[in-house]
Amino acid sequence: MFDENEIKRNIPVESPVQPRELGLESEFQFSCHKGIACFNACCKNIDITLTPYDIIRLKNRLGLDSREFVARYTMPFAMDYHNMPGLKMVTKSGTTECIHLSEDGCGVYDDRPAACRYYALGSMGVRKKESSSVDDIYFMVKEEHCLGHFEPRKQTVAQYRHEQGIEKYDEMNREWRDIVLKKRSSGPTVGAPSRRSLQLFDMCSYDMDSFAEFIQSKGFRSIFSIADEETRELMDDEEKRLLFAMRFLKQVLFGEKTIPMYENARGQRIVERKEVWSRREEKAARQWREQQEKSKFDEDE
Repeated sequence: MFDENEIKRNIPVESPVQPRELGLESEFQFSCHKGIACFNACCKNIDITLTPYDIIRLKNRLGLDSREFVARYTMPFAMDYHNMPGLKMVTKSGTTECIHLSEDGCGVYDDRPAACRYYALGSMGVRKKESSSVDDIYFMVKEEHCLGHFEPRKQTVAQYRHEQGIEKYDEMNREWRDIVLKKRSSGPTVGAPSRRSLQLFDMCSYDMDSFAEFIQSKGFRSIFSIADEETRELMDDEEKRLLFAMRFLKQVLFGEKTIPMYENARGQRIVERKEVWSRREEKAARQWREQQEKSKFDEDE
């Protein structure tokens, strides 16, 4: 079991989070429905961190590609002191109200984010000391405006997760969550991540359209040995592509090699890149010489 006192120490004094740990079979009292007086109140004061699967569901519902959705409906934030990129749902201008809230309620209800589905439960992944696995714990979130806690209905955490359609979201986001946790737990001992690794994390997390282009690129295919049939499946199925993107991230960030590579492919790629850099340097030097000669000619004139 987890230490409840340890959980309490990490919760702000005024936090609505109730520190008692819940398991899947734990029973709690809560119900939200259109007839309740506080209906949609939680949607009028949001702070929703979006997950990769949230992005896929929402951008497809709205008929947008990844870049368009991110630009129009999200705002960036740093998830840690190394500026690991995260995204939050935007609010209506000048308010804290969700941009998707309408007079009739949530405008994207069937594809609402995982955070919305969980409310008024909270979920957290915890890695025990000297353990490579991440365990799920649950807890209640009791905000003053929410009257759902006074409704008579009781259910288990497992029942609530099933009714809210959370299971699929957790399945699709689990590998991403584990990457975030592993990155945070590594702390400063591994040093700051490179700019390139942050770019890869951003693409693999929030831009499946760019990732599709990336895995079809000459550079990727010259390093990783992926059968044409698997590539076609990844192009046709965004969910499979997301899970593959998480495998790729674990491989490049933590060396967890699950995607086969050609022998000495990385070394060959470095040689090719050096040749490209050399040509660029030669071109830049030539342009500089031409500019210098032109300047000298202009002075003589």
